[in-house]
Amino acid sequence: MDSTQVKKLLDDALQLAEIHVKGEGSHYEVIAVDESFAGMSRVKKQQLIYAPLVEYIQRNDIHALSIKAFTPDEWQRDKKLMSL
Repeated sequence: MDSTQVKKLLDDALQLAEIHVKGEGSHYEVIAVDESFAGMSRVKKQQLIYAPLVEYIQRNDIHALSIKAFTPDEWQRDKKLMSL
């Protein structure tokens, strides 16, 4: 599994405004951006993104997953601090 496959799984399942995936092997970092995250707790955001990947995590295709979820406003403010 590679980052392109992880991104496609998330794109197909969630239809978010932006999804960035980086990583290799079985370790990935996901940055998701969508207005639907407004008002959600951090745990709820992570559960939403984690759900389409559960099968691959259980099979150990994905071993480690870092998830960061932002509203578009939060992303505009925070992306300067992040390296994509």
